[in-house]
Amino acid sequence: MAGVLVTRPEPGASRTARRLEAQGFRPILLPLTETVGLPVEARAAPAAAAVAVTSANAVRHAPKPLVAALAALPCHAVGKRTAAACRAAGFASVAEGPGDAEALAGAIAGGLAGREVVYLCGRTRFPAFEARLAAAGVRVHPVETYETIALDHDDAHILARLAGGPVGSVLLYSAKAAAAVAALAVRPALRERFETTEFLALSARVAGALGEVAGERVRIAARPDEDALLALLSPPG
Repeated sequence: MAGVLVTRPEPGASRTARRLEAQGFRPILLPLTETVGLPVEARAAPAAAAVAVTSANAVRHAPKPLVAALAALPCHAVGKRTAAACRAAGFASVAEGPGDAEALAGAIAGGLAGREVVYLCGRTRFPAFEARLAAAGVRVHPVETYETIALDHDDAHILARLAGGPVGSVLLYSAKAAAAVAALAVRPALRERFETTEFLALSARVAGALGEVAGERVRIAARPDEDALLALLSPPG
């Protein structure tokens, strides 16, 4: 059975692998990035009216004193998984967004014009969320709690993970991971493993980071969440 390559960082990679196994697929864990916490001052912006979170990693890496200082404010989470992480961290009032950062900005901008939002985020991030809010007159106070670092695997390590067989599908959750997979797929020692691979992307932006590697073998989830991404998988053979 061709495997499904899981490229997201832990702890999400193992969670996805369990979902794949439950559905009869053979997961191949190869995280291409990892998240590391950044030093953060445990204080909130004094004039903040709300908190916004577009990644569960941002709240997981936020220091507890900072979360405690913000916990009473309305919290706007990008989607279901992030909302669950915010509630688990201690936020009292969490609104679940549409699953896309730019769409979340559009949904909350009208009610926050002229006010300030604390944005728990990563150091490397897509700028559209902040730009959309700023254009609507919302003052954004970013608090960077984590960084995403690329992992460099040598050919021998990757071939051992692939267990000598082709990659049936690869799940791509971020543009950084997609770019990393594109680089792997053209390595001479690995090219054959990816010749028939289906590249399944969480969004058009993620798919765009593949460049020309995927050709017509790239598919994009109907919604930017894992349920929609896994729905793209062909039934296990």
